[in-house]
Amino acid sequence: MTPRSAVFRTPARLFRVLAIAEAITWTILIAAIIARAVGASAIVVTIGGGIHGFVFLAYAATALLVAVNQRWHPGVGALAVISAVVPYATVPVDVWLHRSERLRGDWRPEATEDPRDRRWYDRAMRWFLRRPWVLAILLITGIVALYVALLLIGPPGGK
Repeated sequence: MTPRSAVFRTPARLFRVLAIAEAITWTILIAAIIARAVGASAIVVTIGGGIHGFVFLAYAATALLVAVNQRWHPGVGALAVISAVVPYATVPVDVWLHRSERLRGDWRPEATEDPRDRRWYDRAMRWFLRRPWVLAILLITGIVALYVALLLIGPPGGK
């Protein structure tokens, strides 16, 4: 059983959508910074930064979810997450992951004979994949909570 939405149908599809969205929000943020530098209101950076920050967190959560499902080495998962820090780097990382076949395959909601399926986090992943609404609500709630916490802390640079 796989999630029904086309975006969530495979780990590769979900990862690609979020990788591209993260790159697009870099464009929004950079354009806002340039606009402020040429005289636009500072609110454009606040809005662009907010959009980018939210999508950044969604991309990072997606990268971690896909990394566990695809059983990536922790270094590959870390690279996928860290790529969001460099403008537009999520796109070449997505291409590399596709070409190296690290994004091949479907979601893994059922156990197999693979001994790795007995690990606690693989069991938890399968439980959530069999309940996609619970997973979606948990991820959205976690991303929103982290986003709000970061907003309360304040923007980078202390201003």
